[in-house]
Amino acid sequence: MFMTRKATQWLFILCMTLPFGTAATFAAEPAAGKAIGYVMKAEGDASVIVDGKAQPATVGMPVFVGSSIKTAANGALGVTLEDNTLMSFGPNSQLSFDAFVYQPSEQNLKLSAKITHGTLNYISGVIAKLKPEAVEINTPTGTIGVRGTHFLVKVDG
Repeated sequence: MFMTRKATQWLFILCMTLPFGTAATFAAEPAAGKAIGYVMKAEGDASVIVDGKAQPATVGMPVFVGSSIKTAANGALGVTLEDNTLMSFGPNSQLSFDAFVYQPSEQNLKLSAKITHGTLNYISGVIAKLKPEAVEINTPTGTIGVRGTHFLVKVDG
């Protein structure tokens, strides 16, 4: 059978990317379900903890309900959630995603996260705009109910 050069190139690309891309996709997805957002920026020592396993954060890495974000003294991380919520974390930060539901057509919306230490720069997405009471950020000493579009949190510890 004769193949054109272009067909040969496409076959090579397919053979080289399909097995690796598929394995990476399945390895990153926990039993809990689909991604709620993605790492958009990662600097220094930053990780995403999924199913109890810390993985060095890389741009494009998915985050899930139940996963945590952690940065070291030289780390910083930025995450964009499915509803376009932007969360940026400074050095020595840790936050867990406790709940996330984004079904605007059914008005089923929720975002709940807990920051245990560090800094968080938060810019509201669609959930906070459509249903502000559905967003809560928990800290060791209280809960932030989102009523605006932008805030900063610093938790010492």
